[in-house]
Amino acid sequence: MVDAFIGLGSNLENPQEQVLLALTRLRAHKDIANLQVSSLYRSKPYGVTNQPDFTNAVAKFSTNLSALELLDLLQTIEQEHKRVRLIHWGPRTLDLDLLYYGNEFINNERLIVPHPQILLRAFVVIPLLEIAPDFKTPDGFLLRDIIPKLPKDDVEGLKVI
Repeated sequence: MVDAFIGLGSNLENPQEQVLLALTRLRAHKDIANLQVSSLYRSKPYGVTNQPDFTNAVAKFSTNLSALELLDLLQTIEQEHKRVRLIHWGPRTLDLDLLYYGNEFINNERLIVPHPQILLRAFVVIPLLEIAPDFKTPDGFLLRDIIPKLPKDDVEGLKVI
């Protein structure tokens, strides 16, 4: 089994409920075990800023799915939540990003892991460190070392789940 980290986000149609329902779906999947979840966070939109704030979280779990099989599962869950991809960084009912898949580096037409924007996004780093405070990136970098460089004024804790 491989440890995977995913980012969850939503800013449409009751965002907290969207994230919680996605976590319920993951928790019930036969190929996912040991699910750990950060608190929920509210963050300002990234990229396209004229849209509602996001609810974000990070989850860690073990899986025997390949990275592409996991991507397929995440995209299926997004579709179940009526995810529409009209605008890059636009509003969405649910966004599930595969952040890390073990210590693998993956770069193909469907998937890039580690997710290329992690080190720029406090709404990913802060919740990830909440559940894995000593997390090392696949290249051996302590993720907590990036915290002083991140703008944190756009991230606010919501609640522990």
